[in-house]
Amino acid sequence: MAKYVFAYKGGRMAETEQEQQAAMQAWGAWFGELGSAVVDAGNPFNGSKAVGGDGTPGLTGYSIVTADNLDAASRLAEGSPVLANGGSVEVYEVLEVM
Repeated sequence: MAKYVFAYKGGRMAETEQEQQAAMQAWGAWFGELGSAVVDAGNPFNGSKAVGGDGTPGLTGYSIVTADNLDAASRLAEGSPVLANGGSVEVYEVLEVM
């Protein structure tokens, strides 16, 4: 099995404590569904700065999972709570060179 990075982009941050608790429950439930495929649940990013390009950072967080192939990993990403908040998930296969 290969490792895949889920790179989260966009999505709305929870503003109230109630929204934050609901968001954490949604993420916890999704990670529970993924089970042993989760290598590193990851975290959201707090502040960023792009060097080069147009200077606009775009990622809001990450997770690392295992899957049989890119299509299988992409299917796992379809349940991500970030999608319900207007965000997206980019799925990258990790090329193990070190």
